[in-house]
Amino acid sequence: MSRKPLLADGETSRTACARTLLRRAVDEKTGERLSLSALRLRVGWCADLVSNLAATLLAEHCNTGDVDVLASGVDAGGRKLPSNAWMALRRLGWSAAPPEGVKVNDRIVRMAQEQAGRALRSVKWRADVVLGVLATWPADPSKRTPREWDQVRAAICDGEHLPSSIIKARTRQAATYLKANGRLPVDVFELEGTPKVARMLLLAACDGQQATIERSETGTGQALLRLQLPTRPDPATYRDWTWVACPVALPPTVPASAVLHLPTLRCAGDSVRADLAYTHAVPKAHRTGHAVALGVDWGLNTLLSAGAVQLNGEGRITALGVGAQFRAAGVLAKQHRLRRLSERLHTKADQYMRLIAGHDHQLAPKLDVLRSEIQHVSQRRSSLNDALAWAAARWAVDQAIAAGATVIYVEDLRSMEAGGMGRTLNTRLSQQVRGQIADRMRHLATEQGIAVVTVPARNTSKLCPHCLTPLRHRNAPDRPTIAGWKWAICPHQDCRWQGDRDHGAWRRIAARGLTHQATTVTDHTSGHMVIRTVLDNLEANAVLTPTPQTNRKDRTKTGPTRPRSTRPAPRRRRAPSPARPHGRAGQRPEGHAHTDRTRLPRAAHRHQGMNTVSTSTTGHRPPATRGSTRRGIPPPRPRLPTTVGNDPGNSIQPRIA
Repeated sequence: MSRKPLLADGETSRTACARTLLRRAVDEKTGERLSLSALRLRVGWCADLVSNLAATLLAEHCNTGDVDVLASGVDAGGRKLPSNAWMALRRLGWSAAPPEGVKVNDRIVRMAQEQAGRALRSVKWRADVVLGVLATWPADPSKRTPREWDQVRAAICDGEHLPSSIIKARTRQAATYLKANGRLPVDVFELEGTPKVARMLLLAACDGQQATIERSETGTGQALLRLQLPTRPDPATYRDWTWVACPVALPPTVPASAVLHLPTLRCAGDSVRADLAYTHAVPKAHRTGHAVALGVDWGLNTLLSAGAVQLNGEGRITALGVGAQFRAAGVLAKQHRLRRLSERLHTKADQYMRLIAGHDHQLAPKLDVLRSEIQHVSQRRSSLNDALAWAAARWAVDQAIAAGATVIYVEDLRSMEAGGMGRTLNTRLSQQVRGQIADRMRHLATEQGIAVVTVPARNTSKLCPHCLTPLRHRNAPDRPTIAGWKWAICPHQDCRWQGDRDHGAWRRIAARGLTHQATTVTDHTSGHMVIRTVLDNLEANAVLTPTPQTNRKDRTKTGPTRPRSTRPAPRRRRAPSPARPHGRAGQRPEGHAHTDRTRLPRAAHRHQGMNTVSTSTTGHRPPATRGSTRRGIPPPRPRLPTTVGNDPGNSIQPRIA
């Protein structure tokens, strides 16, 4: 079969993966129909042979020198290494032999080399990050100074755009090793040890002598997978290997014109799971030239808030509607209940382990029960997160399709660190599945030719989407004087925009993406489209969009006056000043002492320095009238221009209507 589909103009190929189960099979040599348990047993025997060979390769070559040689991309002769991991390992002469008395063909060794090569290539990035952290170890591992942050980012390849949470996690991991061993680890291999090997069959590394797959002639929703499996756990000859035919039911997400590739087989519980890869043609997504975009903002209780905006020929950005929200309060509540249950189970299991302390204790059976329960809860949490990610991503892509958008702009929150909102809210923010939702969103948007671009998240919720004035965040629209975080009000008199905080954020995100779409690049590490425009401070654009200065004496009301719990005490009248002595105006008789100072109220004596009335020797300050606040005239506010922009740092700014 062809490896690539036929492409037309404006199309590109896309490789995706679909998950299905193998439920029945037939042994072609004997004609016997294999049950599901028999099929799982034979797949498990083959997976054990492959995983043992891969573990041997990892134990021999999981070190800094061999990983650097593989990551260099050239062999000893200076030739470029192949892209396939198993071919690269064979070029370097890294191979493993099965145990004595066990007979396997060369394709089994290929699968082991492919699995080991992928693990060795993936460890290179972690090794570089750990080496950079260890080379610039801070004086206080719990808190780096700005200079130490610059040093560690400079020591890591592409550390400028690396999320700070990853650096902090590796620092905590090394600090734990330091506390346990009294010294820092040498590299990531000493810190983590040899990677574990999964029990799976990477059939993509094989050819037709080990496995084949083709669509069924009876229907488009069926395919036939043929592969060689052992008839015993330790096959002694090639006669112990037979061909097994497994009918595969294709999911409805696999197009009829898609090209099928050999799957990856795993033993999951009592079934055999097949991760089937396929390639098909999709519309090509462009990085620039977008006129209609969908902005997506992350939230806590409201998981996603999204809306569409349009860029016209004059550079003006207009919001198309009021937007929509994706709420999953019930799923999130269940997710947090499972998280709390998992924390309690882990705490109880740790206590049992401390009590047992390696001895034969009567709590050992209870510890086994706890571990099985922890695994069950973890599987439930994983399934719930996966379902939530798919539902949220499908909703966002459907919003883009309905609005006719060609791009989805999502704020980059990889480096967001929850803090300052309480223990419960910090934990809930840290447990959100933002990364999974973004990956699913890219997967679904690619089928429609819609680009998904991440933009910087700075000031998206802080500034007004119309005039870029810092917003006043309040508790609710009917409580404009109570500070909060859900509702936003623009204090500028010519704007006065107010709305949900998340609705203002998605407008800023979409406007920022359309304004800077010319700077969209493709990240070479992840392959995702990103905008890494460095946004200047507000002061850098003060001439174009001046920000009103906040004055403590400015008592402009933004809502009804709050009721006071107690009635304030009435003010006392001042004692009248004594009469001036006779003489010239403005002069005192010679020898007369100035003793007629204005009497201070009791409140002023209690708060010296805050409400003290000053007097001079040349005259008296006129007494305050009843009800006077003794406040001066507030300074005039700077006027904003009639045309303002969406993003600081731009000379020509569009505006959201």
